[in-house]
Amino acid sequence: MSPFNTISLVGMPGAGKSTVGILLAKLTGLRFVDTDLDIQVREEATLQEILEQHDYRYLRQVEEDVLLNLRLDHALVSTGGSVVYSAPSMARLKSLGPVIYLKTELATLEERVAAAPLRGIASDGEQSFAQVYAERTPLYERYADYILVTGDNTPQQVATAALQLLPRN
Repeated sequence: MSPFNTISLVGMPGAGKSTVGILLAKLTGLRFVDTDLDIQVREEATLQEILEQHDYRYLRQVEEDVLLNLRLDHALVSTGGSVVYSAPSMARLKSLGPVIYLKTELATLEERVAAAPLRGIASDGEQSFAQVYAERTPLYERYADYILVTGDNTPQQVATAALQLLPRN
């Protein structure tokens, strides 16, 4: 049995939430939940397709609905980047356990996102990636129990550093 109940990862697209989340789930013994995958299963579409067929508001609403209704106990939760726009979602995550913000440099994020052009980013379409980053950063910082600067570390190093941040029961 893991000493942790639920741990949530937040951050921009490209921060490594899913990759680090899988590794951290293994280190903690928690099951892995990726809310972006749950959204895609529910909608039977990729995030990019959802954005093309609807808009960013619809995607954010689906994200909130999924997050508020998923079973998240004893889980390592990798959230969508726009989860911080939903106060009810963030309140739920914080009530279940610590929230870790994977803080990653803008240039690194831009490189990673450019390498995955079909990644759906829930923004109004008028904003540049840098503007989305500037808008979301204070929200991530506000909701985070821990801020983990990822730097040039490997996903394994980030997962290990995240584990070291967490108190042991």
